[in-house]
Amino acid sequence: MERASAHVVIVNWNSGAQLRECLQSFAATLDDAVATRITVVDNASTDGSCEGLETPVPLALVRNAENRGFAAACNQGAAGSDAEFLLFLNPDTRLMPGSLSAPASYLQAADNAAVGIVGIRLLDAAGQVARNTARAPTAWSMIGNSLGLDRLLPAVFPPHFVTDWRHDETRAVDQVMGAFFFVRRTVFAALGGFDERFFVYYEDLDFALRGRARGWSSVYLATAQAFHKGQGTTQGASERTRPRRTAKLKSHNPM
Repeated sequence: MERASAHVVIVNWNSGAQLRECLQSFAATLDDAVATRITVVDNASTDGSCEGLETPVPLALVRNAENRGFAAACNQGAAGSDAEFLLFLNPDTRLMPGSLSAPASYLQAADNAAVGIVGIRLLDAAGQVARNTARAPTAWSMIGNSLGLDRLLPAVFPPHFVTDWRHDETRAVDQVMGAFFFVRRTVFAALGGFDERFFVYYEDLDFALRGRARGWSSVYLATAQAFHKGQGTTQGASERTRPRRTAKLKSHNPM
């Protein structure tokens, strides 16, 4: 199997020390046999988080004069890439040995040729596995979620996030979360990247649904892991991070 290449795109918006910690964690992947380069796209941060960045792999920094939103910045960072794989990574993550090689090897396997997107096991600060997969929405589930019925009657109104499974095995899912979103570059190009009508949130779900409509599945891979703080990149978001215009999601059957 030939050596994989991965282009990592990290969108930064006032992430503080988390971005530096994320970049430094790539030292743990140097033995992963994956040729890696990183593009950090900064959405007009004002906290100095993009000053003096260091990482053990090639790094490019793109500074935007305004906050373009997550989807647009991801597309900007991936533009022109010739890597085999793209990884969209949140700055509140830290990689571990195997974080890159495991999903790359999985996608390179002939038996997995129809898989377009891979997510891995994400651990929280307590070392617990986060539930980081989601169901495709239906009209019924969206009504239940909006009324809070998914918490009262989860058997009738399945919650968006899959919480009834321990995430301890590899399986096909409707969606893996965008904190660690490992994608074939050819699939990303075929789908035209993320829909930039999504300023922040749901661009990963929309991408997964469009991919599935084209025959590409999403897989949660339990054999690799990374740390994810959770809400670390959005807890300071203000009203201006809401979508500028509405992008509709088509209903699909749940998992």
